[in-house]
Amino acid sequence: MIRYRKPGQDDPMIQQLIESQLVPLSHMTKKELDTIRKDIPSRLRRGVTLVASNSDHEKVIAFIHFMMHGELLYIDMLAVAPTAQRKRWGIRLMEHAERFAVSRGCKRAKVMVDIGNQTGLNFYRKLGYTVTRIIEPSQCYELEKIWYA
Repeated sequence: MIRYRKPGQDDPMIQQLIESQLVPLSHMTKKELDTIRKDIPSRLRRGVTLVASNSDHEKVIAFIHFMMHGELLYIDMLAVAPTAQRKRWGIRLMEHAERFAVSRGCKRAKVMVDIGNQTGLNFYRKLGYTVTRIIEPSQCYELEKIWYA
């Protein structure tokens, strides 16, 4: 099932997914990562977080966090536990986020993928995202998807 995040219940597992699935792909320094770690709770409050779990009270197996700025949907984080990968949870979370954003007037979406994360790059490309640029300082690809011209 996909549902909205319950902070007290879900945040420890979300943090664990960030540490195990996202941090190892990052090119940031330890100091930069420590700063981001401290900001995660407030970051999660500034957008929408959807989680996937097998039932309402079971642990989170995947999550997506996104924000909307005018007509732009920004996918901030997406992570799926290794045991849940290749079971379409990432695709389902993306579909929910995109439908949510389109229903609120978004016309395009952006996401950043760390250089070297070929799996992530392929995932977003299969969903219709294209690389628009490489951001050298953070060593990331910026990808975009446009729904309406």
